[in-house]
Amino acid sequence: MTAPRTHGPRERMVFAAAQLIRRDGVGATGMRDVAARAEAPRGSLQHYFPGGKEQLVNEAVTWAGRYAGKRVARYLAELPDPTPGALFEAMTWQWIAEFEADGFGTGCPVAAATVDSTATLPSAREATAAAFAAWTTPLTAALTTLRVPAARAPGLATLMISTLEGAILMARAHQSTAPLVTVTTELAPLLDAAAAA
Repeated sequence: MTAPRTHGPRERMVFAAAQLIRRDGVGATGMRDVAARAEAPRGSLQHYFPGGKEQLVNEAVTWAGRYAGKRVARYLAELPDPTPGALFEAMTWQWIAEFEADGFGTGCPVAAATVDSTATLPSAREATAAAFAAWTTPLTAALTTLRVPAARAPGLATLMISTLEGAILMARAHQSTAPLVTVTTELAPLLDAAAAA
């Protein structure tokens, strides 16, 4: 997957970095690889990212968090019968469909950056925390529109994201979508029970 050519080189490099991080991790993602994947001149990396790889990784993580957050509204809009459990099922089935179509070679770039770089890149912890917040906030809001009490919605949003991230890791380890199916089966009824009658 490459960024559309309608985007400028800076946007394409951020997108390319996110895609490489989700496949290879932060450590194995090189600046030259990013430029090549983005079809951007290598010299433009220094121009757009004077902070080097750290800046590029953090911007890619930020992009990924915003992207995940925006998907929440799309999932809701596509649900014929919107419930908290159905929303979680949409989140997991997106990954099931991706794994079945493309194999198990990629995961979440935010999770990869959290594992790979929070101890080595000074600003990585803030970037990954902000990315998860950019996902949790709209998910929390979506749960409240689905009649989950406001006091419970943030905790359930955290539960949904952490369960999904764990299931993605297990699916990649086992080369099977079974963990994603299992967590959907087990968690969806709990989420639906949290919605006010």
